[in-house]
Amino acid sequence: MCNLYRMTKAEAEVARLFQVENAAAGSNRGELVFPGQPGLVVAEGKLRTMTWGFPLVLKGKNGQPLKPRPVNNARSDKLDSFMWRYSFAERRCLIPLTAYAEAEGEKGGKTRTWMAVTDPALAPGGLIAAAGLWRTSPEWGDVYAMMITEACQVVSHVHHRMPVLLAPGEWSAWLTGSLSAAQALCRPWAHPIEIERTSESWSKS
Repeated sequence: MCNLYRMTKAEAEVARLFQVENAAAGSNRGELVFPGQPGLVVAEGKLRTMTWGFPLVLKGKNGQPLKPRPVNNARSDKLDSFMWRYSFAERRCLIPLTAYAEAEGEKGGKTRTWMAVTDPALAPGGLIAAAGLWRTSPEWGDVYAMMITEACQVVSHVHHRMPVLLAPGEWSAWLTGSLSAAQALCRPWAHPIEIERTSESWSKS
């Protein structure tokens, strides 16, 4: 699961590294991105701002719809579900990030542990590309979700799942390749990844 990530690069730099049009100038996103908040997405040849999480509308006891909650992770083994299947077939995107976090520790005292890729061949300019899906929603406009899969061995000591991370040579296959080619990319990261454990409270926002 990934419920927090960091994106510290300026929009112009991100657009340049991904070689896309910068349509996110003046974005209101923060460097720390939580579910339900705006983040940067590479989609349709542009760097865009969208809300992190597909809105899920549930009903209360009286049958009235409740406030939507963001479903921000799409499991790679659930892509045939109604929520994800059409976006996987038609609207795949890249999510630029500089690190992602997982919670570690005892309940009530969990801290943030950060994962990052520092090899410039895999993360040019310090940017990692996570695989994502997007769509337009009536509730929040354009929204995106991050693909997750089983964790690689290094990360499995922190959490049993991790984002689907893509090397630069895989970006095109994820964005425009066949369904089978995209599905094949939904596997644990096979390259070095750095782990930084901190004393920062997980719940701090």
